Amino acid sequence: MISLALLALVAFTIALLFTPVVRNFAIGRRWVDTPDYGQSGARKLHRLPIPRLGGVAIFAAYAISFVVLIYSPLKGARLVEHELGLVARMAPAVLLIFVVGLLDDIFGMRAWQKLVGQLAAAGAAHAAGVTLHAIGGHTLPGWAELPATLIWLVVLTNAINLIDGMDGLATGVGLFAALTMLTSALLAGNVPLAMATVPLAGALLGFLRYNFNPATIFLGDCGSLLIGFLLGCFGIIWSQKSATMLGVTAPLLALAIPLLDVALAVVRRFLKRESIFGADRRHIHHLLLDKGLSVRQVALLLYGVALLLAILSLVSSVTQDSYAGVVLVLFCAVTWMGVQGLGYVEINMAGRLLIGGGFRRMLLGQLALRSYQESMKTVRDAAGAWEVVQETAREMGFHRVAWKVAGTEWEARVREEVSGAEWTAELPLRDGDWVRLSRPFDSTVHQAAMGPFLDTLRGTLMEKSKGWEGEKRMAAGT
Repeated sequence: MISLALLALVAFTIALLFTPVVRNFAIGRRWVDTPDYGQSGARKLHRLPIPRLGGVAIFAAYAISFVVLIYSPLKGARLVEHELGLVARMAPAVLLIFVVGLLDDIFGMRAWQKLVGQLAAAGAAHAAGVTLHAIGGHTLPGWAELPATLIWLVVLTNAINLIDGMDGLATGVGLFAALTMLTSALLAGNVPLAMATVPLAGALLGFLRYNFNPATIFLGDCGSLLIGFLLGCFGIIWSQKSATMLGVTAPLLALAIPLLDVALAVVRRFLKRESIFGADRRHIHHLLLDKGLSVRQVALLLYGVALLLAILSLVSSVTQDSYAGVVLVLFCAVTWMGVQGLGYVEINMAGRLLIGGGFRRMLLGQLALRSYQESMKTVRDAAGAWEVVQETAREMGFHRVAWKVAGTEWEARVREEVSGAEWTAELPLRDGDWVRLSRPFDSTVHQAAMGPFLDTLRGTLMEKSKGWEGEKRMAAGT
C-alpha cells in the first residue's frame, strides 16, 4: 500500500508542478487550440487560444513515478523490476501512440494518418503480448485475437479523444476509468494492475487542476490518445492475470460515456450519409449544453454518470451471473432513456421506423421499385412495358394509370375505385407523350418510395420509348 501511495503521490505532484511549465512552453511556441467562435458550424467552446500539450505532463508524471519507485527502498520496487520486461516491451507501443498525438498537436495530421499510427501502436502492443484472448468469458479463436485486440485498443483510444471537447470532461472520465480499474484490482488482489493504474489516476487528478473549467490547458491528442490507449492495454494485460474478466469489463463500462458518444456519432453520420471521420456539434456534451446547462454543470453531471457506471461495473463483476444480468438490463434501459432524452433526431426517427413498421414499409417500397427496374430490362415492346407499369403502379398504391407513349394511348384501373379525394401525378415524356397516375390522399402504401418511383418510371419510359419509336418508323418505311 505504501508503494501504491508513493506512485500516486509522485504522479500527482509532478503533474501538478509540471503542467504549468508545459502550458507556458506551448504558449511561447504558439502550440495552441484556436477557437472558432462566431464561425459557421462552430464546435469549440473556448473563446481564447488554449495550449494543447497537456499529455506531455501526464506522460512525464506517469513515467517518472515508476522511476522514483524503482530507485526507492520500498518492496514495491522489486515487483516493478519483476514486471519490467513486460513494461519494456510495451514501451515502444506507448511511446508511438504518444508521438502520434504529439505530432498531431504540433503539425496536424489527417484522420487516416492518425488511424494508421493507432493501428501501428496497437499492433506493437499485440506483439509485446497485449492480446485479447477472451470477451465476456468466451475464449476467442486464434485467428480472431489480433483483429479483436486492434479493434479494442483503437476504439478505446479514440473514445477518450472524441469526447475531449469540453473543459475537464475527457480528463475526468479517464480519471473515473482509472479509479474503477484500481478498485477492481484491489478487490481482486491484483497488485500489478493496481500499480499500473494508480499513477495514471494520480497524474490525471493533478492535471485536472488546470483542465477543469475554466481550463488553461487542454489534453491535446498526445494526452487523450495516451489515456485511452493505456486503459485499453491495462484492461487486457492485467485481466490475463485475474481469475475473472474484470480488467476488461471495468474499463468498458467505466468508459461507457465516450464509447456511447462514439457509437452515436457513427450511427447518426451513417444515417445522414456523412463521413464517420467528420466533426459536428452533436456530441453528448454539446446537446446537454444546448439544453441550457453550463460547462461546469455538464462536466459534473457526466462525472456523476461516470461514477454510477463505475459502481455498476464493479457490482456486476462481484455478483452472481443472474444479478449481473439485472445490472446489464438496467444499464441498457438507462442508456436508452438517456439517448431519447438527448434528442438525437436521426436515431429517434430510425427507432420509430423500426418499431412502428416504417422500416418494413420502406423496404417493401424499395423492393417493388427494384422489381420494376429488373422487369423493365426484359420488355421488348410497349405492350410488355404497359403490363409492368400497371403491376408496379398497383403495388405502389395507385388505383388508376394512363399513358400516351410512342403512339399508344392506354388507360387502366389497377385497384378498386376510391370514394375519397385523390391526387394525380402527370409525368411529361418525349414529344408530347405522358404518363398519368392517380392515388388517394389517405393512402399510406409505400409513401417513402413515391419520389424515387416516379423519377425511375419517367426515366425508363423515356429511354424505352426511343427504341419503340425507331422500330415504328422502320416498320412504316418497309
